[in-house]
This record gives sequence, C-alpha cells and structure tokens, in this order.
Amino acid sequence: MKSTECPFCTLPRERILLRNDRSVAFRDAYPVTTGHTLVVPARHVASFFDTTVEERMSMFELVEAAKQQLQLEFGPAGYNIGINDGAAAGQTVGHLHIHLIPRYPGDRPDPRGGVRWVIPDKADYWTGQA
Repeated sequence: MKSTECPFCTLPRERILLRNDRSVAFRDAYPVTTGHTLVVPARHVASFFDTTVEERMSMFELVEAAKQQLQLEFGPAGYNIGINDGAAAGQTVGHLHIHLIPRYPGDRPDPRGGVRWVIPDKADYWTGQA
C-alpha cells in the first residue's frame, strides 16, 4: 500500500485480520452490524473496474476466508456483500473496498430487498409500491 493520505493504505498492522499477496481484510471502523468487514486491494486503486483479474481473485479469496471466520466467531444468519464504486454510488474513501456485512435475525424489522434499499423508492418491489 502506498498513499500516505489514504486510511486503508496507512492501516495499522494490528487492524489486519487476513492478508494474501494482493489484498487485506479488516473490520470496518464504523460497522453497521457486528463483524462488518472490509476487503481491499493492497495496491491503492479507487475502482473495482480498475483492478486486475489477479487482484479481484485475491479479494474474493479473502471475502470467503473472512466469511468463514465470521461464521465461527459470530454465527450470522446471512450476508450482504457490496461495493460503492464512485461518489454517485456513495463511495467516501477513494480506495476500493468490498463490504462483507454479516446479517442477524432482527437486525432490521424486514430485511427483504437487501441492497435494493440504496434507492428506497425502488426497494419494495414485492408489494407493488416501488
């Protein structure tokens, strides 16, 4: 990792949970659920679409490893996996990061729609109100 102004490039070693040759995984500093984990490429790159095939493979290897670790540690009932790519999509840190968000029964009154809730007026498709 290189950028000195990027919080993911200057991440303290003790925050890193998992690593491989091209990526690292660590807990989100502002988790939306217990165990919320981020997976980032080691190279400073902002967009998923600017990564190499090897970087993508290494990130998804860590997504799987982190999921296994979360399952053992917290036993979630499901997961949301997401990427905010670009400011219009809500990206606030200019270093690509994959969110691995464990989901638990009751963490939302009605979890249906999952990631569709990024556009609330379109999320509720099952009742015809979207």
